[in-house]
This record gives sequence, structure tokens and C-alpha cells, in this order.
Amino acid sequence: MRISLVSLVVDDYDRAIAFFVGVLGFELVEDSPSLTNDGREKRWVVVRPPEAGTGILLAQADGE
Repeated sequence: MRISLVSLVVDDYDRAIAFFVGVLGFELVEDSPSLTNDGREKRWVVVRPPEAGTGILLAQADGE
């Protein structure tokens, strides 16, 4: 068995990307526009440590 993706809730996509990519040296695997189930805009953001198989989905909580 292998874990390919884990989720981490973040407050701000851009700040989280800056930290993981700029500070920790992760690679930005994907940053794509997406929609919530009720049609609101969001992003699908995945980062991964260099040479690792497991990515981290950076997710913002849906709601207040």
C-alpha cells in the first residue's frame, strides 16, 4: 500500500505555496482553478517534496 496524497488545510493558498516551495524547497505539482460543489471558485493546489511520491493537497476550508 502507498499513500499518494494527503490534505492540509491552509488559510491562504499563495502564502502556503510560498512557504512550501520557497522555504522548504517543495515542487509545485499543480495549481488549477476548480469549483466547489455549489459552484463557487476554488483552487486545486498540490505540492510535493523533491523526489517524493506523496503529495500534499493544500486546501482552504469551505465556509466561515
